[in-house]
Amino acid sequence: MTDTDVIHLGLQAMIISAKLCAPVLLTALAIGFAVSLFQSVTQIQEATLSFVPKAIGIGAALLFGGNWMLHELITFMSQLFQTIPDLVSKA
Repeated sequence: MTDTDVIHLGLQAMIISAKLCAPVLLTALAIGFAVSLFQSVTQIQEATLSFVPKAIGIGAALLFGGNWMLHELITFMSQLFQTIPDLVSKA
């Protein structure tokens, strides 16, 4: 296993983790922005007001995107396990 292989595997792992985190993080960002905008317009300064909409939104994002996330992760892991013998034989 060369240093190029290690860098390539690390890059692939970071890309897949960014792809899997993006729907949840973007949903939380959008809902948090909307709630904070609502709070600033109405001058309601309640810290716990954003928790319930974020929890519902993140749950919905996981519900609708969970199948895709699981498929992406399984594909990545399958490809990784298939390349392990090639990586070990290079050592």
